[in-house]
Amino acid sequence: MDSFGTNGNETEDSLPPPPPPPVVPSDVVPVKAEPEKKKPLRLPMARRGLASKGMKMQLLTNHFKVNVGNTDGYFYQYSVSLTYEDGRPVEGKGVGRKVLDRVQETYDSELNGKDFAYDGEKTLFTLGSLDRNKLEFTVVLEDVTSSRNNGNCSPDGNGEPNEFDKKRMRRPNRAKTYNVELSFASKIPLQAIASALRGQESENFQEAIRVLDIILRQHAAKQGCLLVRQSFFHNDAKNYADVGGGVLGCRGFHSSFRTTQSGLSLNIDVSTTMVISPGPVVDFLISNQNVRDPYSLDWAKAKRTLKNLRIKTSPSNQEFKITGLSELPCKEQLFTLKKKAGADGDDATEEVTVLDYFVNHRKIDLRYSAELPCINVGKPKRPTYFPIELCSLVSLQRYTKALSTLQRSSLVEKSRQKPQERMRVLSDALKTSNYGAEPMLRNCGITINSGFTEVEGRVLQAPRLKFGNGEDFNPRNGRWNFNNKKIVKPTKIERWAVVNFSARCDVRGLVRDLIKCGSMKGIVIDQPFDVFEENGQFRRAPPLVRVEKMFEFIQSKLPGAPQFLLCLLPERKNSDLYGPWKKKNLADFGIVTQCIAPTRVNDQYLTNVLLKINAKLGGLNSMLGVEHSPSIPLVSRTPTIIIGMDVSHGSPGQTDIPSIAAVVSSREWPLISKYRACVRTQSPKVEMIDNLFKKVSEKEDDGIMRELLLDFYTSSGNRKPENIIIFRDGVSESQFNQVLNKELDQIIEACKFLDEKWNPKFLVIVAQKNHHTKFFQPGSPDNVPPGTVIDNKICHPRNYDFYMCAHAGMIGTSRPTHYHVLLDEIGFSPDDLQELVHSLSYVYQRSTTAISVVAPICYAHLAATQMGQFMKFEDKSETSSSHGGQGQAAPPVPQLPRLQENVSSSMFFC
Repeated sequence: MDSFGTNGNETEDSLPPPPPPPVVPSDVVPVKAEPEKKKPLRLPMARRGLASKGMKMQLLTNHFKVNVGNTDGYFYQYSVSLTYEDGRPVEGKGVGRKVLDRVQETYDSELNGKDFAYDGEKTLFTLGSLDRNKLEFTVVLEDVTSSRNNGNCSPDGNGEPNEFDKKRMRRPNRAKTYNVELSFASKIPLQAIASALRGQESENFQEAIRVLDIILRQHAAKQGCLLVRQSFFHNDAKNYADVGGGVLGCRGFHSSFRTTQSGLSLNIDVSTTMVISPGPVVDFLISNQNVRDPYSLDWAKAKRTLKNLRIKTSPSNQEFKITGLSELPCKEQLFTLKKKAGADGDDATEEVTVLDYFVNHRKIDLRYSAELPCINVGKPKRPTYFPIELCSLVSLQRYTKALSTLQRSSLVEKSRQKPQERMRVLSDALKTSNYGAEPMLRNCGITINSGFTEVEGRVLQAPRLKFGNGEDFNPRNGRWNFNNKKIVKPTKIERWAVVNFSARCDVRGLVRDLIKCGSMKGIVIDQPFDVFEENGQFRRAPPLVRVEKMFEFIQSKLPGAPQFLLCLLPERKNSDLYGPWKKKNLADFGIVTQCIAPTRVNDQYLTNVLLKINAKLGGLNSMLGVEHSPSIPLVSRTPTIIIGMDVSHGSPGQTDIPSIAAVVSSREWPLISKYRACVRTQSPKVEMIDNLFKKVSEKEDDGIMRELLLDFYTSSGNRKPENIIIFRDGVSESQFNQVLNKELDQIIEACKFLDEKWNPKFLVIVAQKNHHTKFFQPGSPDNVPPGTVIDNKICHPRNYDFYMCAHAGMIGTSRPTHYHVLLDEIGFSPDDLQELVHSLSYVYQRSTTAISVVAPICYAHLAATQMGQFMKFEDKSETSSSHGGQGQAAPPVPQLPRLQENVSSSMFFC
């Protein structure tokens, strides 16, 4: 109910008339109205000095020093417009580079012999200016992509295939004329790079660095590489790893220029992308659909998979883009064949099948295409068909669909590299890329050192942990185990039952071992009420039905709601039952549940399961010594809430799946090991969280933060947090300002809405895992030790950032987390802040190792993923894109169900 204002049902008409305007005396001088004060924008803070704690060690990093000789000149930026003779704009990728290469060959003198850096699309840069602000050129190219050729609609004669193909290749209409227009857009001083290195970043600096990155991309394009953002991939068999399903992992390199405390550096790293396995189209489809032969293929699926892929056809070896498949098989699909002019000079035409044409007119032997659809490379109205066995996929075509679990694990397995091997590969990459020969870099006076940059790292000591029976322990090498240890705060498991969805295992034995293992760890587990075995007749039913039936069965037998259900699933990964089962338990009934897929059950396995159950039911497995006798600088003295924020998006191909924002917050201060989560959906692919504060009426805020702040208050002895520490995951540097201004503003509003006079202090830190900086121990095959932190030399020249490797990298090369401190009103010293971040890698209740990024961020990932499983099996009809007519607003984002009160504050995600 609105407490003031109109009551909502009065109309405009019922308001009193406006008062007459006041009469202004003639001698009054009007006062100038003050412009509204705009809130000053927050910018990322500057570094507060370097930390010094920890054991020093010399490390190498994959940054290569760049020397910039010429800082006086300017890059001139030109807009590029490409059109055909008739004025139509040139679409199509890859044409631009070929056209501009031809411009450079043909018009060298008019370009003053200058080299360009061309981004492949609409922008080009030169060092120094061209003669005029607007230049126009015309060039002629043999048809660049063959997709515009109308194939076998009108073949000339029935000679030998080779003769025929030669004729076709010579046809004059295959050459095209392009008009190229360059117009001056802006100039960028090279001086901007020098200023940025002194910590004075300007707008121009981002642009200048972009030009350097474009030069590297162009250099790679000229070597025939596939370019994906700032990575490039060579077509070289030794870089491919088959991950199944007709997909290859292709190894390439990422390279980008970065400004650092010690100058400009080139960051080079190994990078992987997915490509379609080149070769016969049929082989790819058989592998992709995992069938035995071409006759078992699902052609509707094949059509979706093949659309827009590029093929070469034999025997002419021309390249085309696939537009679709024929409706009919090759032996039935007709097209109109023009014949040689008859005696009366008229062109005769006849209808022939594609099979007949290729076998009888072109004398090409076809083994298996007769029964299969043809590949269409023509326009919708003018199809051009080829029998499928004459078509081969060309190499280096990206595969952008989501990988299956098997493909993903195969890729991880095959793309691992030990630190030493990675260093060798990177050194070789720098040699073979031969940047010294790149003319534009030479003209800028840019040279790149070939040696890895040396940096000083410090190894922080692991925090002391507290277990049951007052036992203390100092983890070694980032790990500990629970053998002979008791849980620090165990829960009691009383009213519980086991649910078995047809998993084959000795359930009674499993329960017996779980109870025994629990008692060793200090958890008292009563005998379960019962084991509910799935009724065999539902085993083949859809997941939702199986879950419903199981719940009906449980409800008919149990006297009341259980405290806990242990659920046995038949498949190890990605069981279809998981999402519906979790939703039923958490959202409908408020029951804590743990799913397991028991294959190899031993003590270690059961211990890990118990750690998760104990955390979900409100216990604590281990805690920090400094948390037990509260002595964390600034955090233990003043009520402090720690928040982890993350947004997870669907895979690249899925544009209609809502993104999921998850925010977790600490509770029961002075603890920093206990968390709860709040998860909401938002518009697809939106990175900023938009429901932190959500005012639904004058008195009501239905946002995420309110829920979390109230929970902190009630669980921490009715204290409001005076410090709010925010860890934000997954945003790039270009979005830091939005985190600081949009998201933080919403959080402040949520606080003010609860209490106008409340002014908590904030610390905002972004954690990035997706970057390309790696560290190596010189002369050692091992990864850097857990607790390694680097805040010098390759960090930002002005901003406050550091790299930390909190975990022990057991396989491959460790990926450090890059932390950026955007705001600190609380006033941590660099040492205290790094200690806090390091400690938060040791409070993750699911594992007995230090993790690579702070626990609140890991929990936010887990919560988003688990709630995302709820969405997967919702009735698609409501959320499908059927609403979307042309010009309509996007369909509303489907909401996640709210969890029941009694589990919403638990660590259900653990």
